[in-house]
Amino acid sequence: MREREDEWTDLMRSAISGDDAAYHRLLKAITPVLRAAARRGLARAGQPVDQSEDIVQDILLAVHLKRQTWDANAPFAPWLFAIARNKLIDALRRRGKRIFVNIDDFAETLPGETPEPTASPSEVTAQLQALPARQRDVLQSIAVDSASIKDTAAKFSMTEGAVRVALHRGLASLTTKLRDR
Repeated sequence: MREREDEWTDLMRSAISGDDAAYHRLLKAITPVLRAAARRGLARAGQPVDQSEDIVQDILLAVHLKRQTWDANAPFAPWLFAIARNKLIDALRRRGKRIFVNIDDFAETLPGETPEPTASPSEVTAQLQALPARQRDVLQSIAVDSASIKDTAAKFSMTEGAVRVALHRGLASLTTKLRDR
């Protein structure tokens, strides 16, 4: 392992000095390691590992674009793995927290028809009017007008976090009121 890291460091030093062949050998040597690390990271996060190639490409691109920032007196592997870790985190954040479930596993338990709504539109409107103004405005903007959280925040001069809180509280309050009717 130490020999491999020393070899990578030497190849990167040569690449920085202008040796294109050394740079090519370095990229060829690190790609399978990055691919395995990306697959492990995705699996650990409960994400499908078939997206690992995109992450590997992001890492290689970052290495290429940032290669001049690497300190030639330092080992290469820690610098590389810091970039890899950050690119994996970025990819997971972009995906958000998603759970992938094969719907075929539940085919027999899914209802054939959509259930009837439990409250009429007029009941929902009446309950919506009973909410505090800020919650009502946010719910109206997002749930009825299909505006994004970002657009709603701009519209009401709120932070996106405040919009999420108002949305959550408004939905919880509306749910409770409609459930207790």
